[in-house]
Amino acid sequence: QAIHPVAPRCADGAVDSGPQIVNISLYIAGTALLLALLALLIQEGRVLQQRGLAYPWREVWVSIAVAVCRRVLLMLVFAGINLAALNLIYQQRWFTLSLRNEAGVLWWRVLLLFLAVEFFYYWQHRCMHQVRWWWADHSVHHSPNRLVLLVAERLGWFTPLTGVVLFFAPLCLLGFSPLAVFTMVSFNLFYQFWLHTEAVGKLGWWEYVFNTPSHHRVHHAANPYYLDSNYGGVLIVYDRLFGTFIEEKAEEPIVFGLVQPQHSTNPFAVATQEWRSILRDVRQHWSSPQRLLGYLFGVPGWSHDGSRCTSAMLKAQASALTATASGNTYTTTAPASHHAAPKPG
Repeated sequence: QAIHPVAPRCADGAVDSGPQIVNISLYIAGTALLLALLALLIQEGRVLQQRGLAYPWREVWVSIAVAVCRRVLLMLVFAGINLAALNLIYQQRWFTLSLRNEAGVLWWRVLLLFLAVEFFYYWQHRCMHQVRWWWADHSVHHSPNRLVLLVAERLGWFTPLTGVVLFFAPLCLLGFSPLAVFTMVSFNLFYQFWLHTEAVGKLGWWEYVFNTPSHHRVHHAANPYYLDSNYGGVLIVYDRLFGTFIEEKAEEPIVFGLVQPQHSTNPFAVATQEWRSILRDVRQHWSSPQRLLGYLFGVPGWSHDGSRCTSAMLKAQASALTATASGNTYTTTAPASHHAAPKPG
């Protein structure tokens, strides 16, 4: 005899339709989101076509392959690591800052959490460009040589193992629950999806406060002039405050990708390129603690003998060339013969 689950009932004996309504609502919302995404991709393709630009299908398929493998790893191998780490920290919290009380949602706390997550996201993102250990994972996102919407899904495979989630630990110590923090970070990342495109121009007053496709194109640029800039997620105000904001300029056309371009269509090669480079350096320099730490946690492009370039060196070279072209004469701190490492920006 088949056993059918008993539908939950309300206090008066009526069947509680709440779970069914929630499931239907989630299904409708998911379907609407997929349709909206498809519409965005079609519109992006039309705009690029009108501008005489071919749609970079190669970049799209590589991004999809990298994203699918990442999802599988997160579900089967790394599931729950980040949330578990923040839960341990939350157990030691100094206060408890719930986003709700008996009267409903505490919107001032939601706003506070939003601004705090944006602040810590800014510093997390900035450090991911300045510390090679984190750059090894984040560089996957910067590897495309064209910027289209689905590039937003080309992310590193080993993020849970890098410890980068600990940038949000102070929020859990202050009393925000890990679930609330993860939800706000997810919103932050969801907003950033539409930033990854060449199809949207500048947006007027919105540019002064919020992150936009124009600002994010600068962030993905390999041009020395644009390196190490525009780290914000939803907002651009922290970049303006901490001196890392650079505006997109028509006279400086953006070249996307890494300083040493990545052209592989193999998702494994794309996702592990910098990790394999670190492993080679560790094998060569493990006997020297100072060199080992430098190659693991130094600025991307750092080398013990100065044979590679950091982003600061690349910017200095570009400034020197510009100054020389305009009639000034001074020397750069980085010889032009240096080999540029994968860019940290």
